[in-house]
Amino acid sequence: MYKITRIPCGNGNCFCVEGNSTAMLIDTARAQHLDTILSACRDKNVRLIVLTHGHVDHVQNAAALSRELGAPVALHRADLALISDNSSEPMFAHTLLGKIVLAQSIKSFQQDIIEPFEPGLFLADGDRLDDYGVKATVIGLPGHTKGSIGILIGDSDLFVGDALMNLVYPQRSLLYGNKEELDKSVDRINAFTNTTIHFGHGKSIKNKTW
Repeated sequence: MYKITRIPCGNGNCFCVEGNSTAMLIDTARAQHLDTILSACRDKNVRLIVLTHGHVDHVQNAAALSRELGAPVALHRADLALISDNSSEPMFAHTLLGKIVLAQSIKSFQQDIIEPFEPGLFLADGDRLDDYGVKATVIGLPGHTKGSIGILIGDSDLFVGDALMNLVYPQRSLLYGNKEELDKSVDRINAFTNTTIHFGHGKSIKNKTW
């Protein structure tokens, strides 16, 4: 049995997943939320920090949290270039709300600084993370970014990063680098019928058809 703590950080989330004696942190939010995340995680024996993708609102505290918690950072290799330049992969949107969010995101990509860090682990679809104290499997969910991943905890909880969003209501991601790949990833999420979905943005809900 695992304890999952959602750590709200503005309109985004981090999650602390606790096993028997160790924990995993999923995503790291923006710099202004560092103290909030540290307060939630400092006594949890975090063994690994997993990034669902490389956008600044998910990775800006990665270097600082890795130092403070003594845990390596893991992400998909395809998103490594985003750490040094969030604008290196174009983003698109086709809805009005998506275009509004996209404009804000592009401004952030151009202005916000990500402290450099060296990943301790590169993740790929199907990788198991049990050695870090939590029964977890990496689920490849490209489309929002090339290296977007999800994390399946046991068989009951799926962390989807920004493949899905719950900003106004639960829906497919408003932003994408490759819509065809995103749609395939959403189809894959649909197959996990008995899971709780944990979003990078918004409150968690039981899975449904997207």
